[in-house]
Amino acid sequence: MASQSAVLVREMERLGRNIRSWRKISGLTAQITAERAGVSRDTLRAIETGRSTSSENLLAVMRAVGILAAVVDASDPIASDFGSRNLARASVERVRIPRSSKQIEEE
Repeated sequence: MASQSAVLVREMERLGRNIRSWRKISGLTAQITAERAGVSRDTLRAIETGRSTSSENLLAVMRAVGILAAVVDASDPIASDFGSRNLARASVERVRIPRSSKQIEEE
């Protein structure tokens, strides 16, 4: 099994490639995209190659290529089957680790 950091690196690289593809499909140059996002071309390059960057810069570039709303919508738990089935959990103020039966027996 791949380590968590290896999985994250792979997914960051995949996200970066997707953003680059969206930019090109949209007919945007790297310079125009960087300007619209308010980031440097080096920052845009870092995002498109999956290198670490601030979430603010990542979101700004997503907005510049026109995918921010779709990404935010995709993160809505209520839009998923799992989220809609478990909607009651969203109103819980604090999530607690369930106690095991062994812990209950010891009390």
